[in-house]
Order: sequence, then C-alpha cells, then structure tokens
Amino acid sequence: MALQMSSIRISSHLKTQLTTKFSGVRFYSAPVSGSIPASKRKYVPTSGTYPKGFKVSGTIVGVKPKNTTKPDLAFITSDTPCAAAAVFTKNKFQAAPVTFSRALLQKQNNSGLRGVIINSGCANAVTGKGGLEDAEAMAAEADKIQSATNATIVMSTGVIGQRLPIRKILDGIPQAQQALGDTHKHWLTCATAICTTDTFPKLISKTFHLPSSSSIEYRIAGTTKGAGMIHPNMATLLGVIATDAPISPAVISPLLKHAADRSFNSITIDGDTSTNDTVALLANGAAGGQEIVSQDSADFKAFQDVVTDFATDLAKLIVRDGEGATKFVTIRVTESSSEDGARKIASTIARSPLVKTALYGKDANWGRILCATGYSLISEPGHPVNEVAEIVPEKTNVSFVPTDGSPELKLLVNGEPETVDEIRAAQILEHEDLEILVRLGTGKKEATYWTCDYSHEYITINGDYRT
Repeated sequence: MALQMSSIRISSHLKTQLTTKFSGVRFYSAPVSGSIPASKRKYVPTSGTYPKGFKVSGTIVGVKPKNTTKPDLAFITSDTPCAAAAVFTKNKFQAAPVTFSRALLQKQNNSGLRGVIINSGCANAVTGKGGLEDAEAMAAEADKIQSATNATIVMSTGVIGQRLPIRKILDGIPQAQQALGDTHKHWLTCATAICTTDTFPKLISKTFHLPSSSSIEYRIAGTTKGAGMIHPNMATLLGVIATDAPISPAVISPLLKHAADRSFNSITIDGDTSTNDTVALLANGAAGGQEIVSQDSADFKAFQDVVTDFATDLAKLIVRDGEGATKFVTIRVTESSSEDGARKIASTIARSPLVKTALYGKDANWGRILCATGYSLISEPGHPVNEVAEIVPEKTNVSFVPTDGSPELKLLVNGEPETVDEIRAAQILEHEDLEILVRLGTGKKEATYWTCDYSHEYITINGDYRT
C-alpha cells in the first residue's frame, strides 16, 4: 500500500535528525567541509605573539585513511632544551603515550626536553605492548631529526583500541620537521592538527612580565583539543603550553599542578575521563632573565598566576566547544565550609544530565540543580566522606546570574522557593553564557566549575563516532 506523505506529520526534531542522517550536516559538531561554524569563529585568533625559540607545524599523514585534507600530525619543538612537566589522566586504562611520556619525564627529572609529537585520529590506547613500542618509535624519530636523545614526549587522540598506522606517522615526521615555523599560521595549523570532533582550533598567546625582570617581555602560547570525554583527573584533553620564561625543572611540576587543578580539572562536558588526557608545560628560558628556582619567590607566585589564568582561558575554550553544546555555563558554589566540598557540589551539578538537558531546553528547572546539590556529598559504599555540615537546606540559596549585568534571578532563598518570573528566566536562558550560583551559607570557601548543556547533537556525534 502506497503511503500518502501529505498525511504524515513529522516533528521538527525528527526533521532535524533526518536531515542530519542523510545530508551529513551537523548543527554544532565540526562540519564535514572542515569549515569553522560561524558562531565559533570569534574564538579563533587572527594573530598572536609567540614564545622565542619555539617552532611548530601541522601536517597531513592520513592517520585515518579517508583523511586527505586535515592536518593530523602536530610537532612542537624548542631550539634549546626545556624544563618540562605534564599532568596525566588517572584512568586505569592509560594510553601508551601517557605511559611513555610520564616515564620519560621521570627519567629526565623534568629537564632536557625539546618537544612534543602529537597525532590525531587514533588514541593508541588499550593497544598492549605494540602500542607502547609505537609511542617509543614516534619519540625516537622526533629525537633523531632534532639531534637529541630522550627529548620528546608523545600524545595521541582519537579512537580507543586500535593500533596506529605507525609507518605513515614515522614517514611523516621528517615532513613535519620541514614544515616547522614560528608564525601565527604555523601555530594555528599545529592547533588544527590535534583536533578530532572539535569544531575549531583552540589557540591562545599572551605576553607578561615577572617582578625580577620587569624590563623583559615574556611570552606564553598554548593549544588544546577536546570536545567530548571531558571530565577531570587529569586533565580531560590534550594540551601543550610553551613559554620562553626561565624556570627550574625542580619547581615546574608543582606550578603546573596548581594551574591544572584550577582550570582543566574544573571543567566537565560529559563526566567521562579519557584514557589519554595530558597537558604539558615547556619552558626554554629563551627570553632571558633570572631563573625561577624557589616556590617562595615573588617570580614563582607571579608566574604561577600567569599560567593558571592562561590555562583557565584554554580550558574554557574546550567547554565552549563541547560536543553539541549550545551554552557555556559557569557553576559557582560559595559560602561553603570547605573548598573540597564546594568543588564536589559544583562538579556534581555540572555533570548532571537532568541539569544539562534542562539548560538545553531553556527550562528554569531549578529543582534539578537543588537535587544534584543534595546528593553530591552522599557517601558511596566503601568510600565514606567526612560528615561535615556542608549542606543545610534552610541556608541554601540558588540563583541564575545573567551575563548582561542585570540583577540575579533568585530561585531559592534560605531553603524557601521563590515565585519565579518565567518570562525573565526564559530571557536569561536565551543567552549563550549563564552562571548558576549556589550559596550554601555554611562557611567562606568557594569553587567554580565550567560546563555546557546536553543537546540532541551530543548523542548524534557519539552514536557514530567510529563511522
């Protein structure tokens, strides 16, 4: 029996899904053409100021056989040896590049590093002994063309459980060396090469000064990738930060850890911690000045603030590019009796699927925020938490804070629900940026998390990620 199509009603959502399925066009994920969505172009810099002594490149090796147009091998090098540190995922199934790079930094005592080689398209994770040999081979080839030894850390990103097309990568590393340069174009191409489901390359550069060398202009640049499988411990992405400031290998690790905890470990997109998460900091001292050798020095504290602020800006770009995301959400928990408690509460709200879907639907369903707050500190069997009076319902306040500077919209005041102006709530939720403020009324500590909403598109992207 022939169907009369005119009599069938198709919902707008179904139309969207059909269009997506058969045309290949996605509304929030990276377009198949490789172009950057119009709404994301404002986050891509058109110029930059990059650290002295570093050169970078992004080249095509075809890690995925069908890739013939997108750079998928990034190479970041320093003319001189660097102090270096990295923070890694705590996932028990750690990828071969993580295992290799951690061991190399320990062996070198965070000194003598010359660069990072990164491939996208394949994570080289859960690949056994062969995967570790592949990571070692990548580093050895990069060392060889830099006339160095034990000087290159490795990162990979992409599908888990598949071996790298290692011969393609090794054959492509000399080409990556030939393409090295220090211009903005070089850095942007390098940032593009580490992307997977990202819709835009994430690149930032800045200048700064240190107390002991106020006449010297130091530079810092960094690139990250990440759009899904984003949740702390640590980090939740790949990233490289490079600077020409001089810092001792002995103090670079605590500096990076401090920065990571307040940036990359304070974001979540979907609550999944990857097998490959790595963020590295390289400092070659090429700009000169007094080397930072003590954590008690004014220079260390100033530099730590610079790196923390810089890492926070990079981390926020990852949230803005969350798979399928339409909103950037700041979750601030204040008046807490402990910072750890505030972080746990903020993290729980940030990864709640019910909160995130309500935000996507522009629904001021503050009950979901309160619910996530209420269960955030419940002890799990075998994992007790300190029984501190962190949450007192009669003292708890919840508000939406608009980004246009207008007064906050109070939803819950001292445990009592407000009569919500739904029209104003809808207006606030129309904006791309939103802050959720939770005041606990039990102390003076606070914590901030950054997250995004869940859309239909998140399911679409991850439902066919391998295909």
